[in-house]
Order: sequence, then structure tokens, then C-alpha cells
Amino acid sequence: MEPTGSPVNRPRRYDSSGRRRQAMENQKVVLDAAQDLFLADGYAATTVAAVAAAAGVSVETVYKQFGGKPGLVRAIRDRALEGAGAEPTERRSDRMRDAEVDPRRIIANWASLSIEVLPRVAPILLVLRSAAGADPALADLRDQLDADRLERMTDNARHLLDRGALRDDLTLAEARDVLFTYSSPELYDLLVLRQRWPLDRYAAFIGDAMTGALLA
Repeated sequence: MEPTGSPVNRPRRYDSSGRRRQAMENQKVVLDAAQDLFLADGYAATTVAAVAAAAGVSVETVYKQFGGKPGLVRAIRDRALEGAGAEPTERRSDRMRDAEVDPRRIIANWASLSIEVLPRVAPILLVLRSAAGADPALADLRDQLDADRLERMTDNARHLLDRGALRDDLTLAEARDVLFTYSSPELYDLLVLRQRWPLDRYAAFIGDAMTGALLA
């Protein structure tokens, strides 16, 4: 029997939430450092060691979290696609698409969401494209990310088709390709980054262009 007043050794409750928060913060620091270096120095000139040094972590930590430079690019892209809101952009887009009855409003909202995402995602995708020709692993990643976006645009085109909103002379594949083109980083690069179009003008342009190309 334990003497009265003696300390009782109770097992400490394991708090995983703090560790998760720290891990997320570490990942953010690494991704921020990698993005800055990729955009400033290019993909080929940026080493995992340089990313680790800029982030203040070990090289092993970067490899463990992201598996190397292609994994860093994918993670930067995935983060960018979440947009600026509390809820990821794609989830907001799906909810809007399912609730809105006017297909013209759906397309206008897609255009508005695109200028939330493209300034975040286009720069890293353009780095990826410029380096993919000399790096087979990066070319595979480019093709995977393009396939992801093509699948997304197929779902959006099918939604318009199922509503009877598409022009009669358009196939699902053709509608998908229109959406794929107007959501591309290359078009954003051409008009916003090179020609210095304001984002609101760009959104109005692609919204009008998609509406004219797709809707009856």
C-alpha cells in the first residue's frame, strides 16, 4: 500500500497534435525554401542539400518527407492548388458547380477561381516544363500532373454535357480540351506574366472565351 502523501507516478498522456503541427510547420518551411530556390535558380541548379540548408533541416529530412526534387515540385503544386481560402479551391469549385443552375455563372466562377490558383501554381509548373526535357523523372511528373488536370477538366466538361449546356457540335473530348487550354499555365504565362495583363482582365477574357467556345 502506498504511503499517504507520496507522489503518484501516472503515465503521461501522449499528445500527437503538437507533433503533427510541428511536422506541418517543418514541411511548410521546406516547401517555401524549395519554391524560392526553384524560381530563383532553376530546377537543375537547385540541390536537395541547398533546400535543406535554406530550410534549416537535414538532407535526410527532405528525402524522408518528399523523396527528392520531383516530390518537392509535386508538393509545391499540390499546396498551390489549395488556393487562398480556408477550404481547398477544388472543393469550393465542386460545391459551386453542383449548386449553380446557370452554366454561364459556372464558367465565370471557374475563371474567378483560376486567378486565385494560377499565380500560385503557374510559376512552379513553368519551371517543371522548362526542365522536363533534360530529366526523365521530371518529364514523367509533368505528364502525371497534366493527366491530373485533364481528368479534372473532363469531369467539368461532363457536368456541362449532362446539363445539356454544351453546344450541339461539341464532343465531350473537345469541351475537355477547351477547358484544359484555358486553365493552362502556358496561357497565363503568355498574357499575365509576359504581356502584363491584370488578373481581372485575364479572368474576364478566359471566362468569355470558354463561354463562347462551349455553350449553346
